[in-house]
Amino acid sequence: MAELKNDLLLRALLREKVERTPLWIMRQAGRYLPEYREVRAQAGDFMSLCRNAELACEVTMQPLRRYKLDAAILFSDILTVPDAMGLGLYFAAGEGPKFERPLRTAADIKKLVLPDVADELGYVFNAVRTIRRELDGQVPLIGFAGSPWTVGTYMVEGGSSREFSHIKGLAAEDPAALSTLLDTVATTTTDYLNAQIAAGAQAVMIFDTWGAALERDDYRRFSLASMQKIVDGLTRENEGRRVPVTLFTKGAGPMLADMVGTGCDALGVDWTTTLSQAREYVQDKVALQGNLDPATLRESHEAIRQGVADTLESYGTGPGHVFNLGHGITPDIDPDNLGVLVDAVHELSPQYHS
Repeated sequence: MAELKNDLLLRALLREKVERTPLWIMRQAGRYLPEYREVRAQAGDFMSLCRNAELACEVTMQPLRRYKLDAAILFSDILTVPDAMGLGLYFAAGEGPKFERPLRTAADIKKLVLPDVADELGYVFNAVRTIRRELDGQVPLIGFAGSPWTVGTYMVEGGSSREFSHIKGLAAEDPAALSTLLDTVATTTTDYLNAQIAAGAQAVMIFDTWGAALERDDYRRFSLASMQKIVDGLTRENEGRRVPVTLFTKGAGPMLADMVGTGCDALGVDWTTTLSQAREYVQDKVALQGNLDPATLRESHEAIRQGVADTLESYGTGPGHVFNLGHGITPDIDPDNLGVLVDAVHELSPQYHS
């Protein structure tokens, strides 16, 4: 494969010296871009877009044509894994993802069969290979998956949830059954991420959107332990380079200190924790990614620049910072406003790396 021309992201994730802070944006391929909406309409529906390697490649590349970003991220979804397990994923208009066959009992969980990742999820790896060819070494490609706890909430609840009553009930009444489910998802996710790496992903990230719905002891038991299993099983070197692993629990706060011991290389931080506080939690043992509030992108250009300046200042000097939002960019954002953010990071970050 083509030699990597810009390795700032990979170096920063490993806390190596960089000339400026690298950046990418969660959901950078998304509905805020008119060109994305055109391709999405062409595909017909979201999963058809994910399953078409050429179209998935096209939307992955779109933000790189507009902005000086330091990484591409695979266009896919965290629910590809339970979909491969036969739960009947579908998308209801205005309601988000749903499963036809949610797992409500220990008997349901026992019936789960580990999928053949290469067969059931081959379309994802085709997309990875297609994107790597198209990138031609321009920037690294990030692969990703959902955390077992977050994916498990969808599998048990049957869709999005605010209360998580079914899975929390399962945790209280039959924790062994829940642990079995999380172990099964962790095993499949490990295979899934390793196959992404083999296909060409140069860094991987695990998204734990709902980990903070658990109190700290349950977080360690159900969310963190299952992510730990994945980290332990990942391919950590490929194409002659380290493959950095980032964990992101939205709303982690003080639990960032618990996450350091997993052996990951970096932790994502949302906007509810300052980077200076996060740095204290992790004691510079791992890199940090984040963490501008996505709502800042609705404000004036001056406010966006100030938000970037404040985020960079909060992290401070030294290696180990990847600039990002604290969560995904929202569909209502003016694409020009993201350009202001990108330019500000390029302009303001070198002073922190002298």
